[in-house]
Amino acid sequence: MTVTERDIEQCLRGVTDPNTGRDFVATKSVKKIRVDGDDVNVDLQIGYPAKSQHESLKRLVHDAVAALPGVARVHVSLSQRTTSHAVQRGVKLVPGVKNIVAVASGKGGVGKSTTAANLALALAAEGATVGVLDADIYGPSQPMMLGLAGRPESKDGKTLEPLEAYGVQAMSIGFLIDTDTPMVWRGPMVTQALEQLLKDTNWRDLDYLIVDMPPGTGDIQLTLAQKVPVTGAVIVTTPQDIALIDARKGLKMFEKVGVPIVGIVENMSIHVCSNCGHAEHIFGEGGAERMCRDYKVPFLGSLPLDIQIREQADSGRPSVIANPDGAAANAYKAIARKVAIFVAQKAEDFSTKFPNIVVQNT
Repeated sequence: MTVTERDIEQCLRGVTDPNTGRDFVATKSVKKIRVDGDDVNVDLQIGYPAKSQHESLKRLVHDAVAALPGVARVHVSLSQRTTSHAVQRGVKLVPGVKNIVAVASGKGGVGKSTTAANLALALAAEGATVGVLDADIYGPSQPMMLGLAGRPESKDGKTLEPLEAYGVQAMSIGFLIDTDTPMVWRGPMVTQALEQLLKDTNWRDLDYLIVDMPPGTGDIQLTLAQKVPVTGAVIVTTPQDIALIDARKGLKMFEKVGVPIVGIVENMSIHVCSNCGHAEHIFGEGGAERMCRDYKVPFLGSLPLDIQIREQADSGRPSVIANPDGAAANAYKAIARKVAIFVAQKAEDFSTKFPNIVVQNT
């Protein structure tokens, strides 16, 4: 029996990508099928970074195709590609940045900055080119979390070169001021400073720019949400009712300005005693999942209240770097894949492509 390209395609319609929950044909991941007698070659291209998943995805496709009658040998190649995706209407993309993901919370102290740093590092570990913009002008924390010090250079006197840590590009007001210097600025000055940090930084071909947003939902956050081209927003909260109240306000703020909600991360969801192993929901249980049901947004995952996560972030080596195979790092990587898949499934942005103009005699 001779196998055909149509047979292979039909087979792949029944093979589900475990990361997206959809088959490889539906996600347009099958780029080319070549059949030479009983030899089959399948070229796949996924739209999200998942370097750690490549071999398992190739094996999944290989085994499905190899089971077809008339197939003797199967070769599967897999690549990944990230494109620019649509943002708020009327907001232009930033040069050198394909997608911007805001990490926000309604209030401080819920682990937003730690989540932002680990999310960026997890995306980079999966093969993406990633940057971090520390948008918390009053309390910048990314320099410490990424273990960065020093001032950015300017090669042309107009733009700043981002600093780099663990393969991630970073920019923060913390690079430009002394650690003990308070930012006694009013809202308009803060907004202007942040816009300059975003647009006057020489970002180098980023697939994702993770923006560590300031806590709250005031004038500064609203202005940023309206002026920064955001592909989607991740909301970080704890299960505690008082944190969820503010998280709901943050979610509604993004909805009002047309920024899609990627999903919600529940931080400090459970504490496991390092001595006796007793597990306790110190800040409540299931709050973020209930919020997800109420607003029909995805639940991205939960993270424990763990002293190691705090110690690793404070030391400048966040969990994804300090213990890349640990439970916390794997949780951050799983969240990162969900974020990237959400972005990949959005409509592509074609605003940078000039339309073809055809003049016809009518």
